[in-house]
Amino acid sequence: MGNILLLALLGAIFYYVFKSYARYETYSKETFKDFSISYDSLKKNELGLFVALSAKVAKADGRVDALEAELISNMLDDISSVFPEPHKAKAILKDIFNEEKNRTDNIEHLAHALSHATKRSQAMQHQFMQFLIQLSFADGEVTKSEETILATIAEAMQFDPNAYHAIFDQFEQMMQNVQPKQSLEDAYKLLGVSPNDDMATIKKAYRKLVRQYHPDIIKSQGKSESYIEEATQKTQEINQAYEMIKKARG
Repeated sequence: MGNILLLALLGAIFYYVFKSYARYETYSKETFKDFSISYDSLKKNELGLFVALSAKVAKADGRVDALEAELISNMLDDISSVFPEPHKAKAILKDIFNEEKNRTDNIEHLAHALSHATKRSQAMQHQFMQFLIQLSFADGEVTKSEETILATIAEAMQFDPNAYHAIFDQFEQMMQNVQPKQSLEDAYKLLGVSPNDDMATIKKAYRKLVRQYHPDIIKSQGKSESYIEEATQKTQEINQAYEMIKKARG
């Protein structure tokens, strides 16, 4: 009887530990079913903290370009989808992003808070850092200011320097492997449009493809590390094709 009680107790402990760990490993509607949506609650939540840090990275080079804006809009859709009242959550997350993108005085504070909120899961911290690095590569290159902010975040989170540089180097290598479209015909084909289509139609096709291939921070959970890199590479190819068509049309 004593052994049975001991096993039951150990089982309960392991269940509690697993449940606590899983809270930081995956995000779903079930995770946040009792979450009270407000500006303060979202700003303190790890997903809100991640949005705030994403704003720092996106605006690090002085502006948020078209592809970054598209990726951020999609990211906000992904994140807000797991909260009750997704439209309300997205509106607040967007406010957090816009307020934080012009601030540089609280980067370390936010990174410390994110590290603390995800301390039970190194995998989740790795995923967040990977997405921030991915965002810095969205416009094709990483500026010195972007690299400085990324390094500040990584240091404040006490993120393994070797893991950080490994992720960064992987994205750098990936960008070198992105093949530019050799012709307008290739660009039109990649976007699935015709040279006879107007720019409104082409832009709609472009945005649809970016949404289809953008790295989804929610759905990426449980997938291989190459998922974000492959999605980023495909997004870059789509963006290059769109830019080539825009340039050709003046």
